Amino acid sequence: MRLSKSYFLFLILALGLVFSSCGTKEEAAVENNQKLAKVFNKVLYLSDLDGMISPSDSPQDSLLKLNALVETWVRDNLLMHEAERNISKNLNIDQLVRDYRASLIRHSYEKRMVEVSLDSVITQQELLTYYETNKDQYQLTNTIMRCHFLKVPKGIADISEAKRLWKDKDDSDENYKALLEYASQFAQVYMLEDSLWSKLDDIALQLPKNTISPSKVRADKTYSLDDDDYHYFLEVLETVGAKKIAPLDYIKDQITKVILHKRKFKLLEEKKEEFYERETQRNNVEIFVN
Repeated sequence: MRLSKSYFLFLILALGLVFSSCGTKEEAAVENNQKLAKVFNKVLYLSDLDGMISPSDSPQDSLLKLNALVETWVRDNLLMHEAERNISKNLNIDQLVRDYRASLIRHSYEKRMVEVSLDSVITQQELLTYYETNKDQYQLTNTIMRCHFLKVPKGIADISEAKRLWKDKDDSDENYKALLEYASQFAQVYMLEDSLWSKLDDIALQLPKNTISPSKVRADKTYSLDDDDYHYFLEVLETVGAKKIAPLDYIKDQITKVILHKRKFKLLEEKKEEFYERETQRNNVEIFVN
């Protein structure tokens, strides 16, 4: 359903009236009411596309956009026609619209109440209490580990400097900071946070094949190895195997979300009760069943 070039030229003139300050309002109104397409009893007018085609577009681009908009409108309205023709007689559209509107309004207000009233600060003691009470729910499916790790590309840095810093990193804060600075500048991948837990499989993917596995990795083991492209440094600080309970630091974000969700639910229930009590006392609530 392509628009003809002659028809398009007419539309360009019409669009010119719409976009230009020249011409009378009456002329613009007439041209802007030009029909572009019709599907059964629905009509697409030029005015319906106001703002969708820029006056700075070339005639070729304008034609492409115009054709695309018309084709999309026709297909959408054919689908709507079929939907309306085949809609279930039991479907109460008005009720669905009212329900959806009410849901949007309620959701928007609940979101605002939560933003204003919810206490989002969670103490370490709260995290620990929840963890101790519910930790059986957090069984690991994969081995995880805490480690220090560097993956340094060959040829872009002094590996002897990396080896020295790696060897002395635990001797002082200054040595650790020097290694961290080196890693941020030269390492492709690095992990130097003591408290950070990672899946062993994710670390293994960064190393030469078969370097580590759940069956042979152990804490306090240090690795220093090369391949054709990288030099690798790995120190295993701690591991927790699959089917064991996850450490708190590993699931802290999950627990935080759960605690906040529970607080949100409690806040909304309290607000509902508050509104109920207030409006009941004001005689704005009547219940007609026992």
